[in-house]
Amino acid sequence: MTKLLITGRSGRMGETLIEAANENPDTEVTSTHDAGDDLTAAFKNVDVTIDFTVHHFTSEVLKNALMTNTPLVIGTTGHTDDERAAIVSASEKLPVVYAPNFSVGVNTLFYLTRKAAQILDNDHFDIEVTEMHHRHKIDAPSGTARRLLDILNEETQTSYDNNVTHGRVGNIGARPNQEIGMHTLRGGDVVGDHTVMFATDGERFELTHKASSRMTFASGAVRAAVWLQTQPAGLYDMQDVLNLK
Repeated sequence: MTKLLITGRSGRMGETLIEAANENPDTEVTSTHDAGDDLTAAFKNVDVTIDFTVHHFTSEVLKNALMTNTPLVIGTTGHTDDERAAIVSASEKLPVVYAPNFSVGVNTLFYLTRKAAQILDNDHFDIEVTEMHHRHKIDAPSGTARRLLDILNEETQTSYDNNVTHGRVGNIGARPNQEIGMHTLRGGDVVGDHTVMFATDGERFELTHKASSRMTFASGAVRAAVWLQTQPAGLYDMQDVLNLK
């Protein structure tokens, strides 16, 4: 039985994570944390911590995880470069699963996007990415969309800074070669929609994932926590958990 600490218990993901852990026969929520609580006390007597809160809280989670040698599942997005570097540094001493999305379906989308980009290269196909989330989401593009862009950059020998265009406005002229379009939509209560499109003269190929419940992310994170308990120190993602690498 894997004993879990779940942070942000009153948030939408925190509540769903607790529900998912309670439904998993291999896990037990033995500790939770919310704003104003003693985080150090919350880390006592747990096997794995799952954190889906806000990016600036990650440093506190990392500090306590390192003090107690507690493996971490991090689903928070929007980290700065320095915050990501701190996660990488901590993974040298702890097993850490750090992923932009814990859905099995989305991780299949990651896998298929890589395969499609290898076949439908951007010398012959124009590549566009769209994502939509609820109106309360604070970071853009989403962590999932950013991971899709990273995969596309890797496979097409392009870069995020030089080749990704975020939306278009005005008299911009013809589409440049090697450009990858990124379009962010926000509204309503959309849990998460992501599409990768490859278009050329005469045909268009699209890969789409739509989430209708946060439970798909929460169940994947709990699955990752169980897997992580037996892993050595290192930085992992959901592709490792699902053996898709």
